[in-house]
Amino acid sequence: MKGRLVRAENLIGGILTYARVGKEEQLQERFSVRELVEEVLENQPYRQGIRVNLSPALPVLQTERLPLFQVFSNLISNAFKYHNQDGGYVSIYYRDQGTCYEFFVEDDGPGIAPVYHGKIFQIFQTLQEKESFQSTGVGLAIVKKILDARHETIRLRSEAGKGTTFSFTWKKED
Repeated sequence: MKGRLVRAENLIGGILTYARVGKEEQLQERFSVRELVEEVLENQPYRQGIRVNLSPALPVLQTERLPLFQVFSNLISNAFKYHNQDGGYVSIYYRDQGTCYEFFVEDDGPGIAPVYHGKIFQIFQTLQEKESFQSTGVGLAIVKKILDARHETIRLRSEAGKGTTFSFTWKKED
């Protein structure tokens, strides 16, 4: 019963966040992406044996902070939450692509079979059992909606049993 209540609360919170994407005007801020990612990591439940590889040279941006925080938070949370081994890694890094940066969140977890690649960004789609309180099927839909609203892209590279890499673009200047 408690598990179902927690799942319902998570689901409602996720739906509210999804509904607000693009509707609230945010202030532009100048901040270090590395510090933002470190904050995201501090908010993650500790997973013993999972090593974090954080690029030492993430860029500084002048942009809306909260949407980027939400994108990193959902991608990093999934990398930890669904990791299926006692040991492993989660890596966060980037590439300069000229007018934008491409950020990567990579892990060596269970991976995602190609047959599911098109479904995972749809709201309420999850690869977990429906009874799992951890998975509401809203996180990646929020990520996609944030990036779509900003005319950014997200890519997935993954195979079952071979880990997952999500990459997304973020313009250098809004």
